Amino acid sequence: MIEVHQFPCLDDNYGFLLHDPVSGETACIDTPDANAYLTEARKKGWQISAIWNTHWHPDHAGGNEKIKAVTGCTVIAPAAEAERIAGIDRTVKQGDVVCLGDWEADVIDVGGHTLGHCAYHLPAAKIAFVGDSLFALGCGRMFEGTAAQFWASLQRIKALPAETTLYCAHEYTQSNARFALHADPENEALQDYCRSIDKARAEGRPTVPFALARELATNPFLRADNADLQARWANLGGKMGDAVATFAALREAKNNF
Repeated sequence: MIEVHQFPCLDDNYGFLLHDPVSGETACIDTPDANAYLTEARKKGWQISAIWNTHWHPDHAGGNEKIKAVTGCTVIAPAAEAERIAGIDRTVKQGDVVCLGDWEADVIDVGGHTLGHCAYHLPAAKIAFVGDSLFALGCGRMFEGTAAQFWASLQRIKALPAETTLYCAHEYTQSNARFALHADPENEALQDYCRSIDKARAEGRPTVPFALARELATNPFLRADNADLQARWANLGGKMGDAVATFAALREAKNNF
């Protein structure tokens, strides 16, 4: 099976090395800290052959040039953000496929946090790397996109098989959980999830990766089309029957929470 090596870097980022033991190929999923990636790859005995960038922010693409200089790897990044990412060899967009050995990853447009943000979904492995588009119980801050664009992006993530395991880029889950409980306080599945999150963090365990199925039942940003949530937020900037307006209200509220 394909291997994912996860490790902390910078203040609250996670780094990921994706390794195919058959071909020996290894991809960096984003490059927040070049030295950390090179060190972790060396510890594993893996040779970095590719970088898959999700978006242009420095804590996602800032290590591209150093890692490429050391390893000679191929840099793959979103076409819509090519002018803002260093060292690109190939640009990708919605519907494209990238490979690691015989493993295929579908490129998904998840713009909203940044305009060209993309995710990488490996159907055969039942995993997806979603960068800053979606977090456990949260979503990225809407720096560049519109609410309509971001909601459409989240719809693409929602459409993935429910058994998909999601890897996001930051350990933001406890903060997200506090807002989720504010946004959707009567959700019993959410209450259970938050208890498990607090337990994991108290024990020093990461909350990433996480299951899409659980997010579908608990993440308020994925539930902006839920009638009960829309009703709760109808007088807070949301609107009954309008998922985009409800998502926008939730995102603005989170910005100020």
